[in-house]
Amino acid sequence: MTIASTTQQICFAVLSLTLVVGAFGVVLLPNIVYSAFLLGGVFLSVAGLYLLLNASFVAAAQILVYVGAVNVLILFAIMLVNKREDLSAIPGLAVRRLLSALVCAGLFVLLVRVAFTTPWALPGPASIGEEATARIGEHLFSDYLLPFELASVLLLMAMIGAIVLARRDVFASDVITGEPADQGLLEKARTPLLTSKP
Repeated sequence: MTIASTTQQICFAVLSLTLVVGAFGVVLLPNIVYSAFLLGGVFLSVAGLYLLLNASFVAAAQILVYVGAVNVLILFAIMLVNKREDLSAIPGLAVRRLLSALVCAGLFVLLVRVAFTTPWALPGPASIGEEATARIGEHLFSDYLLPFELASVLLLMAMIGAIVLARRDVFASDVITGEPADQGLLEKARTPLLTSKP
């Protein structure tokens, strides 16, 4: 066993552990801001796994699209809305958790079965080298142009929705119904920091 293969296995183990722990944190943490930050860590771990597979373009796209756009948009929407509401008790919560756990366990067993029973072709197909980026660009702007544009429109709609939800709180009255808004949600007046004292 060479130093390179040992280093690769150590990096794979660290990235896999980070990925699994981060995914559990995204699902189980009660604070949604922490969950969003952990989701960024999960995306970075996936990008590291792509680098271990010599898929540098996919790793760069993972960082640019998911970490730089999707995760930042999620954090932006969470921090912009930032509504604190007392959640009412959910009826039948224990049964729902049990059913969710059973579904998740079934999917996990199915994935493990597929991973161990599939005859994986090793080694994989030969790499096309320098032409990989050009081929991906051709497919992205020809075969997959419509899904690519739809994804961008969906992200834009999500951002506009977050702004509308956050903006609704600063009006003195509801624009549609005319009822007075909850003044506790309005921003409190603050003394500017950069003012000279008289």
